[in-house]
Order: sequence, then structure tokens, then C-alpha cells
Amino acid sequence: MLHIRSTLALKELFQSQLKGPTGRIAAVTAVPAPASSFSCSFSRSFSISTAALNGNAPNRRRRKAGILPSLEDLLFYTIAEGQEKIPAHKFTTALKSTGLRTGDPRLKECMEMLKVTVKTTSDGALDRHLFKKCVQSNIVLLTQAFRKKFVIPDFQPFCAHIDELYDNAKNLSGGQVADYIPQLARFSPDLWAVALCTVDGQRHTVGDTKVPFCLQSCVKPLKYAIAVHDHGTEYVHRFIGKEPSGLRFNKLFLNEDDKPHNPMVNAGAIVCTSLIKQGASNAEKFDYVMNFMNKLAGNEYVGFSNATFQSERESGDRNFAIGYYLKEKKCFPEGTDMTSILDFYFQLCSIEVTCESASVMAATLANGGFCPITGERVLSPEAVRNTLSLMHSCGMYDFSGQFAFHVGLPAKSGVAGGILLVVPNVMGIMCWSPPLDKLGNSVRGIQFCTDLVSLCNFHNYDNLRHFAKKLDPRREGGDQRVRLSHIFLEHLKTLLCYVFYSVDKNSE
Repeated sequence: MLHIRSTLALKELFQSQLKGPTGRIAAVTAVPAPASSFSCSFSRSFSISTAALNGNAPNRRRRKAGILPSLEDLLFYTIAEGQEKIPAHKFTTALKSTGLRTGDPRLKECMEMLKVTVKTTSDGALDRHLFKKCVQSNIVLLTQAFRKKFVIPDFQPFCAHIDELYDNAKNLSGGQVADYIPQLARFSPDLWAVALCTVDGQRHTVGDTKVPFCLQSCVKPLKYAIAVHDHGTEYVHRFIGKEPSGLRFNKLFLNEDDKPHNPMVNAGAIVCTSLIKQGASNAEKFDYVMNFMNKLAGNEYVGFSNATFQSERESGDRNFAIGYYLKEKKCFPEGTDMTSILDFYFQLCSIEVTCESASVMAATLANGGFCPITGERVLSPEAVRNTLSLMHSCGMYDFSGQFAFHVGLPAKSGVAGGILLVVPNVMGIMCWSPPLDKLGNSVRGIQFCTDLVSLCNFHNYDNLRHFAKKLDPRREGGDQRVRLSHIFLEHLKTLLCYVFYSVDKNSE
């Protein structure tokens, strides 16, 4: 974090601009900012004139007349630390500390202008006017970032916690890499990655986050969401149930209504696949889903592994058996070509992502269907709510009940080693490590998710009254609040012991 102080330049700016025609200082006065983090200082500086900048008409006229500083000026003088210019790298470093990336699509205009502007300077530094020119197109987003108005205000301390949890899980050595699909068996058991994206687009990655891998069963909630988005809940659930099956994900078994139990097991996912773009060719269907995946990922990496597709199709006897069983029970919409649907099903399982792009997909679900880094509405609220509900109850194979009990968050695992985790209204996380436990879930991924909820109050029921307080990353100073609450409890225990001791002594 960049440490700054209240500067003479900032003081002179306010004194010169707040003087009226009579030479008196206007009613709005600067609040001196003590030595603190960059974001805290800007937040304090911004509070000087929030009401004035957004208030009544006379104040707006004063701003137009140059009496009050603009947001761009406040940002410049806070970063500059008394200097007349800001090195471009200093600005980008400060930006990254808030969780935003320089490649964020929302900052495209700002970053392009910064590149062009820096080339015109001899020292790669920006004076106040050049800086204002660069940031003015994205000043609202930048103001939110530096005022700590994002969902995780103290982002760097939170990332340090994530790195610790990552290291703890990295030491685990159990599990086996899936080998029933030959192509998956080629991945190293040492690969381990965690990436997160908040609903405000804050990003953090650690480990092998740029290595592509196939979604496999992690695609099931996404294609279910597409089906509900296109057709609505009532139509989709004419063909698929909503209950956990209590059985292995690839069992040849239907519920009492002769429907697959839910869309997170193979039978339900195959039927769900048949509902997407009915009547179109597989090529058109695949392009349609890939377009959705790209939007969910904010146009970050989404690819396709043809080798995995071929490997799945060649070793897919169990899924062919399920397909024929579904056909015999008339589970598909009328006119469905079952073998063509299975090909499409294998294709969707073979869609490639990285941990980074998949974390944006999860964040789009956490954000109610809006992609955090593009602002585009991708899925309907109905589709997102239903998807998260089924991920919560059915997403982790035969471990779903245990996961809901201990972690309490919607998630979906896949045999490639991925776990797509959603913290609603906060963030999306993708964990990836190929070694699986006996139920088909990533060993390191399960450990990371469990440790995360042990540390932070992300469990669905952590915020009930009278519960022991965990770290709340959504509140500024979350670490300090937890420490203070522990100190208070220790003092309270000491006080109570003293009181009871005194009572006992007096009763003797």
C-alpha cells in the first residue's frame, strides 16, 4: 500500500480555491489527512466536498466557477504526495492495490489515454492537467475504488488471507487424478490454483491460474442457467427434477416421476443439454453456448479441447447407457436425436477455461447475472436464483449435504479438479487442482473452501444474531474488528472471574 500524508500543495489548492471575492475562506473547509493508506487519505479528502459537489445549485455553480476542486484534482494531489508530477507506474500500482486491473474493460479509455499521454512526456510522468485528461472518462469507477467503496474495502489484507489458505491447501498430497477419461489423466497432480473476482471486479489470483483446463461437470449449472434463461423455470422442470439424488452422479436412475433428479447429475445434465436451441444443428448450438460462456467470463479465455472431446466420446459408454435409458423412458422433448445430444453434451464438458476466466463466470452468478467487468446483463434473475439454489443442494456430488453443512455456499465441482464457488453479492471463486477424493471432488479445493468459511463469515448462516464473530471482509477494518472483539471477550472473562471470586470471598 502506498503511504501518503496531507501535503502543502493540497492545502494551497483548497485555500486558493475556497476564497471568495472578499478574500474570506468559504464555509467548506479541508479536513487534514494524517499519515495513512492511500485509499483512506483519498476517502478523507473526498469527504471535504461530497455535499458541495453533489448538493444544491449554488454549490454546483461554485464548482463550475473553479471554487471547489474536482474529483480528478483530489485524486491527483492525493497520489502526488506533494510532487508536481505522478509517475505513470505509481498510478497503476495504486490502482492495482484496490483490486482493479489495468486490463479491466471498464478502464479501457483511461488506460489507452494513459499510454498515449505517457509517450508524449520525456520522463513518463503526468502533471495535474495530463492526469486529469487520463482519468476523467472513468472518474466514477476510480473514485469508488480509492474511496474504498467496493465490496471488499481492505482488499490487500484480504488477499493475504487468501494466499495463506492457498499455501495451507497446497501442502495436501492425497487424492487421485481422474483417469476414466484418458485425456484428464495427463494433468500433473501438483497443479493448484485459486482465482477470485468480486462483484465490483476486484481480482486476485494465486498459483497456476493461467493453465487451461476443461469445465467438465462445472459446466452443468451454467447450461442449466442458459436453459432457464431461454425457456423459464416451469418448462425446464417439466423434464428435470429439483431434488438431490443421494446416488453417484453417473447412476442409471430416475425419480418416481421418471425424470432425472436434478440438472447437476449426468442424467439431468444430458436432458438439460437437449433443451438448448432445439431444432438447431450441433454447430449452431455450440456457437450459441460459447457466446454465452464468453459473456459470462467477460470475454476472457474460453476455449475448447478437441482432444478431451474425442477422449470423452470414445470412453463414454456409461453416458451412452444413460442416454438410451432416458430415451426409453421418454425423458427428452419430442423429436430429440439422442446420439446428437450426447455429442453436444461431450462438447460442452470439453469447454476450456482458466481459473481467472472461470472466476469471472462465478462472479457473474454472484452478481445476479451481470458480468462485473463488463456490466452486461447475461442471465435473468430467475435463472441465477434457480442455479444457485441447485448448486447449493446438489452441486458437490455425494458430498453436497456435507458441503452445504460445513461451507454453506453454492458450488459445483468437476472431475477435472475444478470447484466453482459463489459467495452471493460478494464474489466468485474458482479453485482448481486435479487430484480428487473418492467422491470426485478436488482435495485441495475442498480444503480451501472449508478454510475460507472458517475464517470469513461467508457461510449462509454466519450472520445470525449471537453467533461468534468471524472476519467480515465486507467491512472496512474487518481484521481489526475481529481482534478487538476477541480482546473484549478476554477482558470480559477476566472481569467475570474477578466478580465471581469476590462474591465467593465475601460469602465465606
